[in-house]
Amino acid sequence: MVSLSFTRSPAIFLSCNSVGALSKWLSCNGQLPTRIIVYRDGVGDGQLKLVVDYEVPQLLVVLDECCGSFSSRPKLSVIIVKKRCPCRFFTEAYRSLQNPPLGTVVDTEATRPEWYDFFLISQVARQVTVNPTYYNVIYDDSGLKPDHMQRLTYKMCHLYYNWPGLIRVPAPCQYASKLTFLVGQSIHHEPSLELVDKLFYL
Repeated sequence: MVSLSFTRSPAIFLSCNSVGALSKWLSCNGQLPTRIIVYRDGVGDGQLKLVVDYEVPQLLVVLDECCGSFSSRPKLSVIIVKKRCPCRFFTEAYRSLQNPPLGTVVDTEATRPEWYDFFLISQVARQVTVNPTYYNVIYDDSGLKPDHMQRLTYKMCHLYYNWPGLIRVPAPCQYASKLTFLVGQSIHHEPSLELVDKLFYL
């Protein structure tokens, strides 16, 4: 049985959860993942630097120290997800403006040239203007092309178990939102460790 070790004290919450997730993956699959993609929701404009300077280095330290005994460590991507976006996009059809089709990606003109960012339309709005979701890739050593990252993000919006269609954000973001709401509003303490691999919060 191969196990992971973390030489520094993993007192930081993010480090503890990262070590636990890697250990669980290793026990189930017998090897480490090739890539880890983190979708980070709930980050305001003023908190972006905090995530870049504080959270990303924590993840890199965990990967370097836990995976040191392996031939290579997993590659990491960290993507900021913003649901509240003031931008609106339209397509022109039959001499009128309509919502863009599902899967539309905007990664030029409306984005910032110095950032690796894009907008994605992943929901249908039949009577109102559709809200795009904004993604900002703040760290990426995965080697994935932007087109592949955008397609993966769109496909992750299909994977939420409680809804048969698409949702506005990738499924891991919605799962995290449901779990934090349940803990904060109802149970008010850490869930049982026996439930960590169950979607009990849905």
